[in-house]
Amino acid sequence: MTTATFRQRRYGAAVNEPNGARSETRVVAFLAFIGILMAFGIDAALPAYDEVRADFDLDARNLSPAIIGTVYFVGMAVGQLFFGVLADRFGRRPILLLGISVYALGALGSAVATDLEVLLLARLVWGLGAAAPTVIRFAIARDLFQGDAMARVVTVVTAVFLLGPILAPVAGEGILLVGSWRMVFVASLGLAAVALVWTIRFGETLAAEHRRDLRLRPLAQTFVAVARTRVTLWAIIAQTFFTAAFLVWLGSAQPILDTVYGRDRQFTLFFGLSGAGMALALMSNKRLIERFGTAPMALRAALAFVVVGVLGLAAALAADGVPSVWVWFGWAVVANSLTTIMTPMSAALALEPMADKAGTASAILGLAQLGAGALLAAVVDAQIDATVTPMIAGSLTFACCGTLSLFVATRPAAGAAPAGA
Repeated sequence: MTTATFRQRRYGAAVNEPNGARSETRVVAFLAFIGILMAFGIDAALPAYDEVRADFDLDARNLSPAIIGTVYFVGMAVGQLFFGVLADRFGRRPILLLGISVYALGALGSAVATDLEVLLLARLVWGLGAAAPTVIRFAIARDLFQGDAMARVVTVVTAVFLLGPILAPVAGEGILLVGSWRMVFVASLGLAAVALVWTIRFGETLAAEHRRDLRLRPLAQTFVAVARTRVTLWAIIAQTFFTAAFLVWLGSAQPILDTVYGRDRQFTLFFGLSGAGMALALMSNKRLIERFGTAPMALRAALAFVVVGVLGLAAALAADGVPSVWVWFGWAVVANSLTTIMTPMSAALALEPMADKAGTASAILGLAQLGAGALLAAVVDAQIDATVTPMIAGSLTFACCGTLSLFVATRPAAGAAPAGA
């Protein structure tokens, strides 16, 4: 195999760039930034919930301000399949540019909305646009890397992406000091502009010969391939449960800090510390993947997640559902860190067998994560009132289900060597 052929297989075709011109650092920086772009629409808005509640009189409507996050996630869940299919047909760059443009339109509409219905519609559009970087960043990683190398890159991307939960709420708080919640949404337009320029300069990663026809049959074939590929199907199921556990934290951390512990004003601090813990865990995981392999590390992290859940539930029950805020938060940091460790590894396991179907398969993964995962998390969120027991018990349940799914996904085929052997 010639050097040029190797580079083309590894890096794909690049527009206006020689093959192989992208360093791993450059790829990580780009994928992490478009991931932060997606997360900013959620994380920066969290400190503005109180103002949104007051401006739109949500209490009188018997609605939680979390609804503006829910419709964003719904848009992301639906949009991922749409953008994933288009990215496999037309390439990553033009569809990413389209998605970022829709993102900017939704952010602008949200910033100028004067009634709740318009705000929710704009947030739905915003989420649809955010679906493009969400799904395409994994497809780009699959275009450029394979196996443990892909898992390593996605791990680093996710770790950098977790700067979002640390910095975005702080940025939101800072903007609220000088402006209203509308200015928080306007700030997203600046990020979108940077993302558009960077996407144009980054170039295309899907070679022309790997693009798929925009027909119903190939789409159906991808669904069938996912359903018939054991590692892909069960890794997606596992990832759905692990995502559900994290979404419980995302949706209920602020109400728990407010109603259970009376620390609402410290939410940004707690949320940022949690994000820092997750980022550190992912950076440490990079070396462990290199040493042990993706599947063994995913299983170890999943088993540790179950153990942490058991310990957390025991502590909660011993304190009648209200342990010290530091005990609860310590459990949350460890549990969330383990969840985010498993996220890139589960994605890598699921997408590795998909090859040229990676865009659509990544969309199916995203749809399951945010669609089914959000529904599962909503069931737990509805049970949370004056204690943290439902949160921890729900997390433990999802941990057990996800771990069992990972065991099925990574079980060696008959006559095959065990994973990591």
